[in-house]
Amino acid sequence: MIGLLHWLTLIIMSASLLGPLPVAHAQTPVPPSKILAVLNTMTPEERVGQLFLVTFRGTDTSAESQIRDFISNHHVGGVVLLAENDNFIAEPDTIPAAHQLVNSLQSMEWENTASSENTYVPLFIGISQEGDGAPNDQILSGLTPMPNPMAIGATWNTEFAKQMGTVLGSELSALGFNLFLGPSLDVVESPNPSAQIDLGTRVFGGDPFWVGEMGRAYIAGLHTGSNAHMMVVAKHFPGRGSSDRVPEQEIATVRKPLKQLRLVELQPFFAVTDSMDPANLADGLLVSHIRYQGFQGNIRATTRPVSFDPTALSAVIALPEFTKWRENGGLIVSDALGSQAVRDFYSQGVETFSPRFVAQDAFLAGNDLLYLGNITSDEVGSDTYSITVGILEYFAQVYKNDSTFARRVDEAVTRILAQKFRMYDLFTVSNVLTTADRLDALGSSQQIMFEVARNAATLISPDSQELITLLPAPPNQSDRIVFLTDTSSYKQCNGCLLYDAFAADALQKVVVRLYGPTGSAQVFASRLSSFPFTELELMLNRESTTDIESYLGNATWIVISLADVSDGQIALLRRFFSEHPNLLRNRNIILFSFTAPYYLDATDISKLTAYYALYSKQPAFVDVAARLLFQQASPEGDSPVSIPAIEYDLIMQTSPDPEQVISLSLAEAVSTTPTSEVTPSTTETPEPTQIPLYRIGDTISVRAGPIVDHNQNIVPDRTVVRFTMSTRDESGLILQQIDATTSAGVAQASFAIDMPGKVEIRASSEPAVISDVLQFDSSNEGAAVTIVPVATTTPTMVLPTLTPTPQSPLISPEGYPRVGVWLLVLLAVFGGALLMFWAVSRIVSPRWGLRWALCVLLGGLLAYNYLALGLPRAAEWIASGAGAYGVLFLTLIGEALGALVAWVWMKVFSEPMSQAG
Repeated sequence: MIGLLHWLTLIIMSASLLGPLPVAHAQTPVPPSKILAVLNTMTPEERVGQLFLVTFRGTDTSAESQIRDFISNHHVGGVVLLAENDNFIAEPDTIPAAHQLVNSLQSMEWENTASSENTYVPLFIGISQEGDGAPNDQILSGLTPMPNPMAIGATWNTEFAKQMGTVLGSELSALGFNLFLGPSLDVVESPNPSAQIDLGTRVFGGDPFWVGEMGRAYIAGLHTGSNAHMMVVAKHFPGRGSSDRVPEQEIATVRKPLKQLRLVELQPFFAVTDSMDPANLADGLLVSHIRYQGFQGNIRATTRPVSFDPTALSAVIALPEFTKWRENGGLIVSDALGSQAVRDFYSQGVETFSPRFVAQDAFLAGNDLLYLGNITSDEVGSDTYSITVGILEYFAQVYKNDSTFARRVDEAVTRILAQKFRMYDLFTVSNVLTTADRLDALGSSQQIMFEVARNAATLISPDSQELITLLPAPPNQSDRIVFLTDTSSYKQCNGCLLYDAFAADALQKVVVRLYGPTGSAQVFASRLSSFPFTELELMLNRESTTDIESYLGNATWIVISLADVSDGQIALLRRFFSEHPNLLRNRNIILFSFTAPYYLDATDISKLTAYYALYSKQPAFVDVAARLLFQQASPEGDSPVSIPAIEYDLIMQTSPDPEQVISLSLAEAVSTTPTSEVTPSTTETPEPTQIPLYRIGDTISVRAGPIVDHNQNIVPDRTVVRFTMSTRDESGLILQQIDATTSAGVAQASFAIDMPGKVEIRASSEPAVISDVLQFDSSNEGAAVTIVPVATTTPTMVLPTLTPTPQSPLISPEGYPRVGVWLLVLLAVFGGALLMFWAVSRIVSPRWGLRWALCVLLGGLLAYNYLALGLPRAAEWIASGAGAYGVLFLTLIGEALGALVAWVWMKVFSEPMSQAG
């Protein structure tokens, strides 16, 4: 009887999983019999093995390797490749070697089943590739350099998120990866850079709605780019944006009840599990190790880490927003069980950390797929391999002895097999392996990256109008620029060479390429200098062996590139600002943040001429920074997180713009497809629009929007809009008021027309209180509805006209004197001096002839050097169009002034000219 119930449960489970399947890669719904046919052939060891994602070190896949034992003898469900485990080798072989490794892993399982009675089930080959290079990417070269999530969030454009997902999905799929651990759907509601944990640019932003929108689009892109051959597992469920500890090092406790989690942290996860479009749905959720105080309302009760707490995890998964997704096969995946945080939690008091019981707790809490990570223990001989084997054998033993546990295993394996069948209709190695001919196209999506960078770039301080006043013109040939760079480097593996991730001269090289001799020749390469932050620190400690202080003293522009804050970079900049104010005075100080924008305080920002956020240090973003510096690009983005230092509050920024006029229309007459960005149009002559008749007893449906926020994006869903129906007379008596909420920036309300009279309908959404007016005369005969728009004018920002800096007739773009002009000046100077010596020697005396000649010589040389050194008003003389002849003319003026000095000298100190003879 128990066995019959067991199989009945599996059949019902399979039927519920298969559909309809609201997942991006649901091709044809998989018949329940198809899953059961595979499951029935699997041994207990094979079933148990499907529950685990394992790791291994190196790239060895030989017959004696540990990973082959995991796959061939223990039948694990998947493998996660990590840079820290040396699973990838150095460039230029990183990509082909990764492709070969993935194919080798998949082939192992096939070869094993071909020579035995085991069932072939494809492996999950997983990776976490968050963007922005090390340390959050695993593959550091060979792929298109992807930006981090915050850079994408700063565009406020879901289409860019989808394009980024499409590029990454296509490239990872070409390598053979079919499991993506990401994207992160954490919400940084209140940035706290001083806390022990700072998610920084690893999140899309701080607004739950927009994090969900970006995550949903990114997931759709991953599915599209991989051609439905990738399982996407969103993290870190149920949200760790409010935690104050590094999750890998210590389990954080967050004081929030479930009701409050639903309003913020869980909103993005609702978005990727409850969508009308199956392409937007996540295939799994990765559960983070985090505790909650007051989770069920009792502030004195604290949960275990939710990944190990069946009560807490089931309470979250049971929310109605997850019901349909879970019924249709959504997977729950544990975060790495081998982290130091988990070990410390289980080792509290006199308890001993037991990996097998940790894995069992996570499984019984509700996780379907267990990511072991590099799990270890303090026992002798307890390396990752031995512990993983022990866990697998323990689970197989419990499966055989405990029917309840076995039923739970079979339910989880049914979900896992369903996900694999959705990627591969047939479990054959030819369906799974990828060919090497797709590798040539990897890394070729640079133009898309540039568009994201251009649209993400944000002016933090000052505002755009003040910036025009402070920086009316970009650097020119007379300027000296010093670049101070927060450098970083990376290694693909422990034994690999060290490469620059962000070199000291990274921005200088782009400036020279675009605006130096080979570009528009707006600056001289010889007048640009770059120093790393380490050299700045040596200067502050009076230990520098370079002449950095002299360079800074002579600079007219100081450009600071900040890429990280984890190693005291902010404290270093504050020392520089406070200890050397003289080096900041009367100079243009520009700071580009290639990380999150909220680390500087108000005092720091006051020292800067301009402060830009680029968010990512990938090459395309450095390129855009150079264009911003030379005013050849304008910042298009807006910060997706709050910045306390400038009182940029995201809640206020995403509230309705009070300057807008909310448009009204009848629900039957408007489009239902909003855009992510809305630009108000200029209405010069409002003309009433006639609509069909409405009579007493009818219902009129009114639609307001799209409503935009302060950044001119659509407001988040569930923004409250109040519709008011009132009489159209002096009393303005309110007849009805209806509160509705927005969806995609639009809200709708319906009014019953129940009495005659002149009526109007308006809408407001605090703080936006002005809308179009919908007017009609209600009667039994019927009256037309008239929509009277309110005239608005969209302000236009006037940008300065940029004029390329003219090339100097004296100095070459490389910073050296032009030979032709130099020779001409020398000829004029020495010729004039010789002529003066001859003339004065004949008239006065040879002694005074020599003196006059020297004065003329010095006057001419001084005039030439005045221009060549770019001294005051020299740039204006050059800009006026003076060429070589103009330089010669000024040199002759200098000679004349020298002659005048000689004449005065002779008159004051010499004998009368009459005695010369």
